Amino acid sequence: MTDLAALSTENTLLETLGIRAIEASADRVVLELDVTPRVHQPMGLLHGGASAALAETAASIGAYVNSDPANEYAVGTDLNISHLRARRDGTIRATASPIRKGRTMHVWHIDITDEQGVAVAVARCTLAIRPQRDS
Repeated sequence: MTDLAALSTENTLLETLGIRAIEASADRVVLELDVTPRVHQPMGLLHGGASAALAETAASIGAYVNSDPANEYAVGTDLNISHLRARRDGTIRATASPIRKGRTMHVWHIDITDEQGVAVAVARCTLAIRPQRDS
């Protein structure tokens, strides 16, 4: 397993949105995001793009934990997300689990819920696993 602490979130979308890693293992990644005006759309609701970023980040961390960063990297190639409930405040939690962890492709399922465990969104993310190139 790869050390998640090696990933720097400074000056990234994760820092901008306030995405926090709660758990990261080879078969489960859990992230949280506070629903505040920083992630609202103009009507004062959680922006779907923020939910999508949370979902893809969870899947990407899962692929990262399953990879050898010295020799390979993961990049998202497809994200499908269905927004099920609107949120104005509180905290949402993304829980990602692998559907398939292949040599060159991963597919992850992501459930996004609120504090009571009520479904907010559901997503599926496909990631390509690519070899690192020599600099």
